[in-house]
Amino acid sequence: MDVLANNDWRRRRAVPVVEAELDLVVEDADSGFCGAVVAFEYGAVVLEDRHGNRRNFPLDPAAFLLEGRTVTLVRPAPTRVQQRKTTASGSIALAGQSARVARRSRIWVEGIHDAALVERIWGDDLRIEGVVVEPLDGIDELAAAIRDFGPGPVARLGVLVDHLVPGSKESRIVASVQSPYVLVTGHPYVDVWQAVKPEAVGIRAWPVVPPGQPWKEGVCAALGVAEPAEMWRRILRSVSNFRDVETPLINSMERLIDFVTEPDEDV
Repeated sequence: MDVLANNDWRRRRAVPVVEAELDLVVEDADSGFCGAVVAFEYGAVVLEDRHGNRRNFPLDPAAFLLEGRTVTLVRPAPTRVQQRKTTASGSIALAGQSARVARRSRIWVEGIHDAALVERIWGDDLRIEGVVVEPLDGIDELAAAIRDFGPGPVARLGVLVDHLVPGSKESRIVASVQSPYVLVTGHPYVDVWQAVKPEAVGIRAWPVVPPGQPWKEGVCAALGVAEPAEMWRRILRSVSNFRDVETPLINSMERLIDFVTEPDEDV
């Protein structure tokens, strides 16, 4: 006797029905293509993967995977207004996407203030990409640190450097880095504090500190702030997204994230 005869056994498996809201990340069960919902065309859902590739998939029953579970996607009701959410960096926030297991690749920054500012703006993006940001204690020993790290095709390294301008000490240190698996870039500001727009902090301009004087202490003295820790708390509170920082910092971070998440990293 065929125990499956006259039994629609497939229907007994309860498959959740999920509205395909914009930016929901799903995987096509047959092809393995994974991407975010970006549109609907001709009765199909359009998915876009992290490299910008788009494909159309029919809204068939039990055709997709959401966080490993089989689901049936349906188009949201037309009365529901959908707005694309963005992260603090300005990128599209991907609904239903959990943090990726950390890559071997890393992004290094000069200190804990740099790391905190990067987290404030790019934290969501970095968690989805599985990229860990690690603070250094300056870059004087950068060459030795890179040798110890051992960069390679599956362990890329991006380094964000303050005050990276021609003729600076930082530019001479960076010039010694030759590995194709290391990208060192940065911004022209003396300190990452200065990469935050003055108006965001509530000042007209960053004070000019004479050469030879500690920069942070000089800024605090000019602004009447008791100590650098107090000033830093004020700065960090003032930053909510990419619009609060200068363009060179944004450009440098975007380059580093692209570099350490190159598609060939995992092969």
